Amino acid sequence: MIRPQAQGALRQARDGPLVKRRSRTRAVEGRAPAIDIEKVSKTYELGQIKVRALREVSMQITRGDFVAIMGSSGSGKSTLMNILGCLDLPTGGRYLIDGTDVRDMDEDDLSDLRNRKIGFVFQSFNLVARTSALANVELPLAYAGVERRARRERARQALASVGMAKRVDHQPSELSGGQQQRVAVARALVTNPTMILADEPTGNLDSRSTEDVLRIFAELNAERRTVVLITHEPDVAEQAKRVIHLSDGRITEDVRNVGVHEGPPALRHQKRGHNSASGRSAQ
Repeated sequence: MIRPQAQGALRQARDGPLVKRRSRTRAVEGRAPAIDIEKVSKTYELGQIKVRALREVSMQITRGDFVAIMGSSGSGKSTLMNILGCLDLPTGGRYLIDGTDVRDMDEDDLSDLRNRKIGFVFQSFNLVARTSALANVELPLAYAGVERRARRERARQALASVGMAKRVDHQPSELSGGQQQRVAVARALVTNPTMILADEPTGNLDSRSTEDVLRIFAELNAERRTVVLITHEPDVAEQAKRVIHLSDGRITEDVRNVGVHEGPPALRHQKRGHNSASGRSAQ
């Protein structure tokens, strides 16, 4: 759980957001890994029972990588995602995001960090019902205090980037599952984060929509964004450059499929298919 402030303590008003304010963070961002966790553990206490969800997990994720984290139910992958997204804190170990240690941050600072650096995509879309796609995508900017006209324009651009320019006024109930997930991806992108964290983003999609969403993640990665995807589906994990397997809270396998600075597999396959088709047309 996030540590509350001491009772009676007064917060001093900050001059600006945490990520912009700390010169030390700016100094290390250029060379620090996007994610650096060292011997991270997470234990939940359920009455007299202690459940160890993570057991001294260590790993680094380079900026611009595309990583899939695989594991069965209860393997600890969702717990790890919550820690990577600063939605929860480890009970042991250290986590640095872009060189910033999150251990001593209060809730406001963690929220600031999440809003500026991380875009979240979830299996259940988490869209607001009876609200347009445009308004859903605007929400993170509204929370950040962005002026209405500016946030509306940025939301339109984000929707256009995922092929939803003609659906901006549609409500979630008027969209297919794949279209709803595209809106969710646009919402994750609208703050221009450096990292995308996706928790089972294709779990509720058919095969065609799965391909479309994975292609969008590949395109985002080709723009040098770091993408971390939680999945239990091997065919989905194959679209990542690196696959990390979790079991019983520990990393059991770490496989590099494609180099960090190479194109994502989905785009490489798409390019090869296009070239093959072009070759057949020329014959």
